[in-house]
Amino acid sequence: MDKPTRIAVITGASRGTGRATAELFARQGMAVVLCARTLADLCSVAERIRAAGGRALTVAADISHETDVDRLFDTTLAAFGRVDVLVNCAGIVAVQPFATMDIATWDRVLAVNLRGTFLCCRRAFAAMVDQNGGIIINVASLSGFPGVEKFPGLSAYNVSKYGVAGLSEILAIEGRPYNIRVYVVSPGAVDTAMLREAAPHLRPGMTPEQLARIFLFLTTPDAAPLSGTNIPIFSNA
Repeated sequence: MDKPTRIAVITGASRGTGRATAELFARQGMAVVLCARTLADLCSVAERIRAAGGRALTVAADISHETDVDRLFDTTLAAFGRVDVLVNCAGIVAVQPFATMDIATWDRVLAVNLRGTFLCCRRAFAAMVDQNGGIIINVASLSGFPGVEKFPGLSAYNVSKYGVAGLSEILAIEGRPYNIRVYVVSPGAVDTAMLREAAPHLRPGMTPEQLARIFLFLTTPDAAPLSGTNIPIFSNA
């Protein structure tokens, strides 16, 4: 009997690490649900996946909005009946000195990076409880990892990523009775447009494709003992 196809929801899937993850997971036989704000960009990624023989569904959504996240997961469950993997790659950055930080900028960064991750985790977690199993991978950053050099102007981003790490740790505890594994990955300088916006002085130490392969490993049985771990990647050292 063929092994059942796993269903992976990937946010931030239109570019960077999210796109690389979606394309890699699809090549490994997963059906991928691609989420980002811009439908045209998502469709471009989906077309490449389908041209290579993969399965892809697109849902344009802003993950900071509860109704958008509900639509993302309602569409996924209607199409496939389950959610086996969630990878939260969606994120934004704003470079602004704290002395001049405006509330709208602070709220927007926290809304996407932390509230959005929470909203997606909440829906995925509920589905995974019902099906008795699943994997959640949240993307944080060395900006939200203790004891690592921080850079001026990234206060909102740093706080949001510390929050993602804390959320992931408690979800791993609460998910254990339901066979739900939760990881948080805290990469350093990944070669993406966000890095060039946030810290153009940094030299990228890894590619989105390399980070995607780490995510893929976390979906394997061999990675089960790492559930609950915040995995820092000092690729720019």
